Amino acid sequence: MITSDDMIKALLAGAVTFVLTLVLGGPIVKYLRAQKAGKHISEHQPASHQKKAGTPTFGGLIIWIPTAIVTAVGVEWWAHRSILLPMAMIGITGAAGFIDDMGTLQGRRQGGLSWRFKVSFLLVLGAFAGIILYKFIEVESVNVPWAGSWALGPAYVLVAIVVVVATTTGVAITDGLDGLAGGTTLIAFVAYGIIAFIQGQEFVATFAFIIAGANLGYLWYNAHPAMVIMGDTGALALGSSLAVIALMTGQWLLLPVIGIVFVLESASNVIQIGYFKWTSGKRFFKRAPLHHHFEESGWAETQVVTRAWILSIAAAFLGVALALAVPE
Repeated sequence: MITSDDMIKALLAGAVTFVLTLVLGGPIVKYLRAQKAGKHISEHQPASHQKKAGTPTFGGLIIWIPTAIVTAVGVEWWAHRSILLPMAMIGITGAAGFIDDMGTLQGRRQGGLSWRFKVSFLLVLGAFAGIILYKFIEVESVNVPWAGSWALGPAYVLVAIVVVVATTTGVAITDGLDGLAGGTTLIAFVAYGIIAFIQGQEFVATFAFIIAGANLGYLWYNAHPAMVIMGDTGALALGSSLAVIALMTGQWLLLPVIGIVFVLESASNVIQIGYFKWTSGKRFFKRAPLHHHFEESGWAETQVVTRAWILSIAAAFLGVALALAVPE
């Protein structure tokens, strides 16, 4: 059973990570500028975004360096080695995102990793995570509000693949406005940290709050107008680690609720592409993903982001409530 001391330690870990992120963020931004790590802005984005050209990318480093430091020093990971799985996901997807971001820099041949490669990569990574969860961490359940919890057996590996691929791509698609992906994932990690506390999973909760604290510090530098852009270095790692934490709590069924913004953003892309092909060139939205549609409809970037945060907070309330509704 989790005590008040456990909660204090977890919340302090998040607060310490926030402070460390603030301290390290400035030098990291300065270094990225010195390395001319400015991002190229695609012509497919709204014209207003061209002023962001040259803003340093690789901002995910501001999140993951403090996360790694606090986890290594402040969390007894050697006694709770299950935490190594989300850390491994962060390392692997963060490295892939870093390579992808290299292809989006100004003055270089544009391209990065293709979406076909990314999806294939995530399918393999999802299978890896599913096997580790099922075989070694012995997590294989689905929790259903007011109904109970059921073990899924080997089918859990397939569930893990879908959850990892869907969540990671959803966060990556959402990453398109200053503070949008950072704020919405921050809220989701806090929600799952609370859920983990409810379940008595102290170390999962602590790790979720550490990432939330680092994300909060990152938002200091990513607030509009952004000094740094997250890039796939941050987005892919945030998405994959959120997916694994949701799977570890058994509350992955609530991800579409808590991550409602990611669902809407991903769905808008699918609808736009499908409608474009079906109608031979017509568009359902003014521009996809959804945050660009709202921009083209006259919303200011800060309005889109703030309203996405509001929706995410309301969804987090609902998600935690539904988690509490699962019978013990």
